[in-house]
Amino acid sequence: MKEFTLTELAKRIGHLLLSLFVLLVVTFVIGRILPTDPVGAIVGELADPSAYQAMRERLGLDLPLYHQFWLYMTSLLQGDLGTAILTGNPVTEDLKKAFPATLELATLAVIISTLLGVPLGMTAAFFRDSWFDKFTRVISLVGHSIPVFWFGIVGLVIFYAGLQWAGSPGRVDVYLEGLVEPKTGLLLIDSLMAGDTEVFWNAVHHIILPACILAYSAMAYITRMTRSFTLEQLNQDYVVAARAKGASSMRIVTRHLLPNIAVQLITVLAISYGGLLEGAVVTEIVFSWPGIGQYMTNALMTGDMNAVLAGTLIIGLIFMMLNFLSDLAYLVFDPRTREATT
Repeated sequence: MKEFTLTELAKRIGHLLLSLFVLLVVTFVIGRILPTDPVGAIVGELADPSAYQAMRERLGLDLPLYHQFWLYMTSLLQGDLGTAILTGNPVTEDLKKAFPATLELATLAVIISTLLGVPLGMTAAFFRDSWFDKFTRVISLVGHSIPVFWFGIVGLVIFYAGLQWAGSPGRVDVYLEGLVEPKTGLLLIDSLMAGDTEVFWNAVHHIILPACILAYSAMAYITRMTRSFTLEQLNQDYVVAARAKGASSMRIVTRHLLPNIAVQLITVLAISYGGLLEGAVVTEIVFSWPGIGQYMTNALMTGDMNAVLAGTLIIGLIFMMLNFLSDLAYLVFDPRTREATT
């Protein structure tokens, strides 16, 4: 079993690295063929042709595409993602500031979607074809059908402009920016560590609406999949036997159902988390959230492909790692998977 596990682990790591390399190639090629002009963004439209050509050579854009990719890969392996045109800073420094904001938003969203989606899905399965089940399916369908940015705009109109229950766009009010030293980059945690309750509650006031908007789409998927997994298990003999013995619904859920669908749920949650990191790009634009999504959007507008490539690589890598870890969870926690492969 140990030898099989190591072999399977090496194989999956190889697949992960290959997928990452393909992502790099595709993203790099798309970045080079897009009708953007990073040179013009730097030197300006009225620059002298000689200055324009000098900057083009400095950026290496006059080289063949394969040579440009080789130079990019060489720099990447050394931890150098290039310099951002918009800010003039190394891209790695910009990402260190922007990514924690996205991570904080997506993490809170996946917590909310999990706490709501899993119980909703299981309850809907227990009361199949009831009014609650039909209501849950309608809620899930709406969450799948309507774009996140529409919910974001409507949420701002209702809860910020109308009811004034939510904070303004941004992570905190302007007068509180920079008061807490960014140790982890996660403002909620940093403000608690600093003992600044005013910044903490102000940050909660600002993050709760975009987190709930982002969580809704993930909750729709989690609810639907949990309902499907639960319905499948409810027809199994061990559940019928437990009911015949007089076991309560709570005992059936905690002792029988959850252990059997746990690995499947881990995969669903991993996919949802990766999707939230991608979906945060749109949400951050609507809510002026200073995360990696807004950073990539601003970079794309100026033709800053170093920043766009780096952001795409980070999100793609996280998504691949989540899938990789969920695959390992199947091997570790599901005996049927191990028996099938040995």
